[in-house]
Amino acid sequence: MTNQQIPVVVLSGFLGSGKTTLLNHLLRSARGTRIGVMVNDFGDIGIDAMTVAGQVGSTVSLGNGCLCCAVDVSELDEYLEVLTGPELRLDVIVIEASGLAEPQELVRMVLGSENERIVYGGLVQVVDAAEFSATRARHPETDRHLALADLVVVNKADRVDERELEAVHAAVSGLAGPAAVVRAAHGRVDPELLFDRVVPDGEIEGQMSIEDLLYGDPDEDHDHPHAAYETLSLASDTALHPRRLMEFLDSRPEGLYRIKGFVDFGAADPGNRYSVHAVGRFLRFSPEPWEAGQERLTQLVLIGSGIDGDALRKELDGCRVNGPQDAPDEHSMWGVLRYVRQNEEEPVEPVQPVDPLD
Repeated sequence: MTNQQIPVVVLSGFLGSGKTTLLNHLLRSARGTRIGVMVNDFGDIGIDAMTVAGQVGSTVSLGNGCLCCAVDVSELDEYLEVLTGPELRLDVIVIEASGLAEPQELVRMVLGSENERIVYGGLVQVVDAAEFSATRARHPETDRHLALADLVVVNKADRVDERELEAVHAAVSGLAGPAAVVRAAHGRVDPELLFDRVVPDGEIEGQMSIEDLLYGDPDEDHDHPHAAYETLSLASDTALHPRRLMEFLDSRPEGLYRIKGFVDFGAADPGNRYSVHAVGRFLRFSPEPWEAGQERLTQLVLIGSGIDGDALRKELDGCRVNGPQDAPDEHSMWGVLRYVRQNEEEPVEPVQPVDPLD
């Protein structure tokens, strides 16, 4: 089987939107997940060691298995090489962009990286609900940045009334197109919306950790919005038809942020199962030989905000192969193979026919 690649998440947003607060929340909630952080903003990271380092070229251990680097954008690929070293055993890398950075360029650099140990984990754009209109006036490029995002976090949602929050959410959704849009207060989004959380040995998934007990929620006595999202799981012992699955992926609905898992294409490729990784507009398949005696299943998890689980399940059910008369033809895998990286010089194309970064 192929080695698991490390997702690289780009965290962007203008000054004051709450990027660093969200990042600190992710680090505090890491528990068994080893996070590599690349900071280009040099903001108020709540970590003493990073504050002391505070210079380009610094790399410090955060004490919970996570690492933090202060880097210049031009050194991005160099530090990706450092952080993807097998000895570090990182599970995810988060790049916090400068508040005045062009997220498009960071995304291009990640997608164009020749580092085979990484995979694009999406562009997360953070906006300040209380200052959204003023930010758009000061920074007209806001609209363009939102159009590039895979996930938008409407932060500081506790600072505006419900009517204004609904208006901001609607405006952001209109600008962000198919991207998932979630609301948060104090940057508190569930880490599993962005990446798979690792459950430490001996811990039951979902139970409170010592970090939960120690830190708690500083605003636990006050109602505040949180990142609402839905998760849909599918397991099938019937192979999926590659052409119909690609039709589903090409037309997937707004708000469907992540798709992950494994697909059995049956007679279309009896020797391999295909791992699938989709985030926003990005899609990749990776063939992996079936192990001897391994049960041939399709197992998918879909994560999004405002998605219709019943409708998605019905669409995926329609991708199953319906008997010998429905067997895929010899050309049916072409759509899938378009998203298999053939060599390190050939970047995987986005799902949409037009590159969203053009």
